[in-house]
Amino acid sequence: MKHQASKPNHHVVRFFAAATCFPVLLLALAATFGGTWTAIALFYMTILSYGLDMLVRFARSPSDPETEFPAANALSAVLAVAHFCLLPLVIYALSHGTLGGWEKFSVFLATGLFFGQVSNSNAHELVHRTRPLYRRLGTWVYISILFGHHTSAHPKVHHRFVATDMDPNSAPKGMSFYRFLPRAWIGSFKAGLLAESTMRAQAKKGGLHPYALYFGGAIFCLILATLIGGLLGLIIYIALSLYASSQLMLSDYVQHYGLRRRTLPNGGFEPVGPAHSWNSPHWFSSFLMLNAPHHSDHHAHPMTPYVALKVTPDMPMWPRPLPAMATLALFPNAWRRVMDRRVDQIMDQNKPAHTS
Repeated sequence: MKHQASKPNHHVVRFFAAATCFPVLLLALAATFGGTWTAIALFYMTILSYGLDMLVRFARSPSDPETEFPAANALSAVLAVAHFCLLPLVIYALSHGTLGGWEKFSVFLATGLFFGQVSNSNAHELVHRTRPLYRRLGTWVYISILFGHHTSAHPKVHHRFVATDMDPNSAPKGMSFYRFLPRAWIGSFKAGLLAESTMRAQAKKGGLHPYALYFGGAIFCLILATLIGGLLGLIIYIALSLYASSQLMLSDYVQHYGLRRRTLPNGGFEPVGPAHSWNSPHWFSSFLMLNAPHHSDHHAHPMTPYVALKVTPDMPMWPRPLPAMATLALFPNAWRRVMDRRVDQIMDQNKPAHTS
């Protein structure tokens, strides 16, 4: 079924470009020159993003077909290339003595936020595209942060079993992020491997197993990081990758916390609907993360370009933007005080009507 959207706005990609490309410039300047640029880059990725979200609601009316948004795919490709340029630049800057201690810390924090919030969102968008070139770009972005298996686990496990106990990336109510993180990482790795191996066996498909590419690519990246910055460069690279991938897991945690699909009499699950993901209408973080906070619509229409994703009143909403909710999730007691009652309300609203 075609995804329905409101009146097309073919210029909306410019806003995504402005929000996502500007931090690339700031991070490059920070890694190269340090000083005030490091503070500006960190400010952009933290306080400014939250402040702009809370200041105004931005009215947009995107269209849906992928062919109507060639600039959207172009922006995703540019962001992927920018990611591949930033990663070695930052490893070099942090592993050599040109920046001071506070500058290195700020660059690490701001770059990790960019990789976790923008590069992750962009890779997620790319692996859902129809053209092989875009899917390969997304795969290599994930590989470059040592998270290649997400390319398999996300479409083949998460989208199939989201909001059920069979999805390791859908946290049940009451589970803290710190319990969820190892479960999601290890569980998605194993589930993705099983899904790929099963599909290949059924199709009697030969050639390179995707997980061999993920492992081989990770080894290549580890060697490259060592050549750029020695042992310290290797440590920084691994730390940046873990920081970025943990943000992806944190995003999954907050986007599906507590929400569950009903089990049907035949043993299957009800179709994925608006009530099975948390969303945010806040405009700036949505631009920055390529509409990742419009999550219900993404699960309902996985192949819809990010430009066309929307939020509607029947979707579960966070009280604050995604970055703020992700920060709250790091404090389990505070998170449960805010979210558990909202989970109960959503689940009560979506109980089947009683029939006699």
